[in-house]
Amino acid sequence: MNPVNQRIVLLGPPASGKGTQADLLAGCFHIPHVSTGALLRSECSRGTPLGKEADGWTSKGLLVPDELAVRIVTAWMKENSPRFIFDGFPRTVGQAEYLDSSLAELRARLDLIVLLELPDEMIRRRILERISCLRCGATFSTSLHDNQEGAPCPRCRALLVRRNDDSEEALDQRLKVYRDLTLPVVGYYERTAPRILQRIDAGEGSDQIFAKLLALVADKKDEG
Repeated sequence: MNPVNQRIVLLGPPASGKGTQADLLAGCFHIPHVSTGALLRSECSRGTPLGKEADGWTSKGLLVPDELAVRIVTAWMKENSPRFIFDGFPRTVGQAEYLDSSLAELRARLDLIVLLELPDEMIRRRILERISCLRCGATFSTSLHDNQEGAPCPRCRALLVRRNDDSEEALDQRLKVYRDLTLPVVGYYERTAPRILQRIDAGEGSDQIFAKLLALVADKKDEG
């Protein structure tokens, strides 16, 4: 197995397309797309010790501590695969530090970190035009598709809705959290892993962004 580009992190603000691009990469390279939110929900639904511990925080509307979030991710890596595409994780510098430590224990490392950059005005427009599927989680823009709230999802035919946090009121708080907690993660990787940190303009079309991601993957494979 080629060890290069088996562990990829996608970072970026809300509506920058992290999930879409992670899905595309996962399908192309057969690498699991890992969402920490999905992992949390899975642990909670299975009633695992980690899930019960996490539920003590999430049931109160609180973010799980950095150490617990990384323990859940590390448990997934040990049980499933040393290969992954993380979508929006790590979210804090503490999580990034814990992740580095956990990977070192597994004798592994990150191979590529990509920051999808998007200006605030475009984030706001995308968020306010975005509708999502209740079942499969796919997202669509009402400005680019015929899909409207209440219509069936083109992928799985479930209901398309506007997420509660895709509102004008919630957006300002989400952007504040991103600037306060997640942007410092970029600074952390600029100091600790500058060679593998790359930036892409997320204001371009999905196909153009994916082409640039593929080029970055190819470059890293050449380096390996």
